[in-house]
Amino acid sequence: MRVFLAGATGAIGRQLLPLLVQAGHDVTAMTRSPTRAGWISSEHAHPVVCDVFDRERLRQALIEARPEVLIHQLTSIPKRIHLRRVVEELAATNRLRTEGTLILMEAARAAKVRRVIAQSVSFLYNPNGGSPASEDEGLFRLIPGASELVDTIHVHEHAILGSPRIEGVVLRYGSFYGPGTFYAGDGSFAHDVRRRRVPVVGDGQGRISFIHVRDAAAATAMFVEAGEPGIYNVVDDEPAAVAEWLPYYAGLLKAKRPFRVPEFMGRLGAGPYGVYMMTEQRGASNQKIKDVVGWKPECAGWREGFRAEISA
Repeated sequence: MRVFLAGATGAIGRQLLPLLVQAGHDVTAMTRSPTRAGWISSEHAHPVVCDVFDRERLRQALIEARPEVLIHQLTSIPKRIHLRRVVEELAATNRLRTEGTLILMEAARAAKVRRVIAQSVSFLYNPNGGSPASEDEGLFRLIPGASELVDTIHVHEHAILGSPRIEGVVLRYGSFYGPGTFYAGDGSFAHDVRRRRVPVVGDGQGRISFIHVRDAAAATAMFVEAGEPGIYNVVDDEPAAVAEWLPYYAGLLKAKRPFRVPEFMGRLGAGPYGVYMMTEQRGASNQKIKDVVGWKPECAGWREGFRAEISA
């Protein structure tokens, strides 16, 4: 099958491209960096150097590639994110997910693409649900300090799912760990934990759904040929409370146990969104993707996943 991968050299793209080639697909892979085109060629894919905001060049590239499936993995996430400034630091990615997505979908329609698979996030559900959130619950618009992020994801997902004659698949990924991520042993988050710069705020009962980048890539590759259009959470089996996973993660790094601070102190350092994430955020369920395409994460839980990653 002919596949066009936009965002081929990011944390997911670098895991996904080899899987697509190994599955026998004819892959055209897009990057903004001429220096990274060589890696794409070395993986037996066809490189295209293009910026998504170059509307005419993108349109031409898609028409020439004639893909049946387009995979949208475009992000511009900095190596370190300060939660107090999360909106500002995600501004470039927000633009890719609004303006960039609309341009990409316009080119997909011109190229008569049959299916578009796009990256989204799983941490914007209503926190007051008890059990892990399912995909039919939609987005929660009242997250403190993150309304712009929620609006961005709404525009992004609507563009993917609302285009006539295109099968839209939105994959709401969990928080990535593994090579090239914040949580890798050499990542920025690990650096801060080793220096005790990341405390547990309040009761630490906010929950994060994690996913290893290899598992996220494997799930994405499955939707090239399988699965109904719609929204799917791509997360591991066990949403984790901050008060539980953060000390465990610090122990793997041989760092001192994180401090505990009250919410008002956390708000000074991490802002309202950081406090929300650590005290109220709700995890997500992966039952739908298991039922529809039979996917199961190789790293089923964050404990074994973090342990294997840090020891490696």
